[in-house]
Amino acid sequence: MAILRTKYNPLDCTFFFLLCAVATIKGQIRYSIPEEMTKGMFVGDVAKDLGLDVKSRARLVLDSNSQYVALNPNKGHVVVNERIDRETLCAKKSPCSFSLEIVIEDPLELFSVTIEIQDVNDHAPTFQKKEIILNISEATPTGTIFLLDSAVDPDVGINSLQSYALKTNDHFVLKQHTRSDGSKYAEILLQTMLDREKQSKHDLILTAVDGGEPQRSGTVKIHINVLDANDNAPVFTQPTYKVAVLENILRDTIITKVSAVDADQGYNGNVTYYFTHLEEESSCPFQINSYTGEVKLTGDVDYETSPIYEINLQAKDPWGFTGASELIIDIVDVNDNSPVITMASFSGPVSEDSAVGATIGIINIKDLDSGENGQVRCTVEGNVPFKVKSNVRNYYALITDAALDRETLSECNITIIALDGGSPPLQTRRTLFVKITDVNDNAPAFSSASYKALLIENNSPGASVLSVNARDPDENQNARVSYFLEDSEIGGSPVSEYVTVNAESGAIHAVRSFDYEQIKQLVFMVRAQDGGSPPLSSNVSVRILIQDQNDNPPQVLYPVQTGGSMVAEMVPRSADVGYLVTKVVAVDVDSGQNAWLSYKLQKATDRALFEVGLQNGEIRTVRQVSDKDAVKQRLSVIVEDNGQPSRSATVVVNVAVADSFPEVLSEFTDFAQDKEYNDNLTFYLVLALAVVSFLFITCLVVIVSVKIYRWRQSRILYHSSLPVIPYYPPRYSDTLGTGTLQHVYNYEVCRTTDSRKS
Repeated sequence: MAILRTKYNPLDCTFFFLLCAVATIKGQIRYSIPEEMTKGMFVGDVAKDLGLDVKSRARLVLDSNSQYVALNPNKGHVVVNERIDRETLCAKKSPCSFSLEIVIEDPLELFSVTIEIQDVNDHAPTFQKKEIILNISEATPTGTIFLLDSAVDPDVGINSLQSYALKTNDHFVLKQHTRSDGSKYAEILLQTMLDREKQSKHDLILTAVDGGEPQRSGTVKIHINVLDANDNAPVFTQPTYKVAVLENILRDTIITKVSAVDADQGYNGNVTYYFTHLEEESSCPFQINSYTGEVKLTGDVDYETSPIYEINLQAKDPWGFTGASELIIDIVDVNDNSPVITMASFSGPVSEDSAVGATIGIINIKDLDSGENGQVRCTVEGNVPFKVKSNVRNYYALITDAALDRETLSECNITIIALDGGSPPLQTRRTLFVKITDVNDNAPAFSSASYKALLIENNSPGASVLSVNARDPDENQNARVSYFLEDSEIGGSPVSEYVTVNAESGAIHAVRSFDYEQIKQLVFMVRAQDGGSPPLSSNVSVRILIQDQNDNPPQVLYPVQTGGSMVAEMVPRSADVGYLVTKVVAVDVDSGQNAWLSYKLQKATDRALFEVGLQNGEIRTVRQVSDKDAVKQRLSVIVEDNGQPSRSATVVVNVAVADSFPEVLSEFTDFAQDKEYNDNLTFYLVLALAVVSFLFITCLVVIVSVKIYRWRQSRILYHSSLPVIPYYPPRYSDTLGTGTLQHVYNYEVCRTTDSRKS
């Protein structure tokens, strides 16, 4: 920036010093001159400052109608064209300036020039009235304050009104005050009592002085008339009245009422009210009723423009006694602006493994109101795993408030509420949509803690047994589930030799046919594994129970059926009803109801003599044995299981009804012959009658020998008292607990005529 200083010839300008500051920025220059310069005085050399040819055709274009300056075309100088009064041009505005343009016609160019007008102390402080008349009672107490009219100085800055001075006197002293806007006002304080009889009038001179060079001042005469009799001045009920007014209050609204009390009675006690310090051009939006003291709004108030008004009050009685007070009106801000929410930044989708307290966005909130109306509180609405945290002034961080779980909450609407502190409060809402992205944090979960299935034996290989199902709450590849058999063994063989599982559907199939009598159940583990990286898996136990089919007939353990020998049970003729002849013992290697056996008498020589226990297979006499009963009794017992369809086995029991062995022997000889004959019918037909005699002798010798041998063995067993242990096949023990044989029975079989044990 270039600075140009020019000093005028003292003959042309006695009191002014010209300081011209020139700044050229892209065709712009600025000059600074004092006001009140005479016509033709130098302002600035634009030709030099702008680098123009003096011969160039240039002219001035002013923004206003007033031609304050002119261009000297011969020298390229800007000079004063008419008197410039800063107060007329800008009033109280500071700094004061006006703009103009210099146009060069060939070639066409435009330059901007700003001329700043500096204030000079060309105005002295003046009072609106030529004199001030105060009527003061002689009874006015000392310390009473009288407010004086203020002086006006249109100059600004140091050139404006700075102080007051009062001519020295015996009764009054001057008090000076400064308002919040910087203006000055004066009061006089009565310091000694007045006495009308000694002096009924007092003349004072009040001087207002500015701070210019040279200093200027204005005076006003104060005529004080000392009144008689009325010796009480009005006194305001409060030294200071304070009232708060909302900025949206309606015009003509009474905002307060002031009151002053005068101790005098009658006419002397009448009080009137005034605003005393206001200038004629004051834009005070309030007015006071002189008689009632009511203050009402007559204009508009705006908190942002003027938040407070300080008004001097005066109460005066008919004789001039006055009381002073002050009215302070606070303009209260109205909450008429809602908060504004701006997203400074926002990250978008949030991973479900984000740490608690992770920042996902920055929020800026502003409220144009002031005080509590501008204090904003920001929250997140609802039960969502997010919250806002105050960061710096007007900024908030949107962070996670809890661990995120996409499986519980895959997406979320976050409603941000900005609420100011006004009454009633104003709020602004803004909703953000947040999507929670998935991570592989869940292993597949089976629909059941364990699986159990039934499979009937003798199944077809490849038969479907059951399906396991596992679900993974993750999504996409993380939720794709595959099924595998865990390596294990069943009976020493890999589980894969028994069952297989479909990797996609989880269906389990039998690899081969199963036999309940060989394997009764399969227990193995199935693994469900997702497609995440790394993959997660879980196991479940599967139990397949092989169900029995009725594929085995009952097996008779006792009596033992032999092909060649004949075994008979002896029953003495003296046997009573219910005599235990023998017991048919049978087992069924199946299980459950397939192994529940029942015994029935199918055929018998004499059905009226014997019966078979349905559940226990015991053969007992039904009636008393008589001499008429045949010695040889042949019983056919059928053993059936409870399967569907049922299977059965038949056993033949030979019973000898006799009291002695020779009787049995003779009877059973014929019986054996008949049996041998029947069994070997074909053989007898071939040999013909020629060998009948030989066979008869041979068979007789064999039968007698066998009978004698068995009779001797029975006698030895009888005298030794040893139990006869029946024969059981190897799988007999598997039938325990099925309900077929709950106890083991021991029998003594003696083929003697005196056998009675059972």
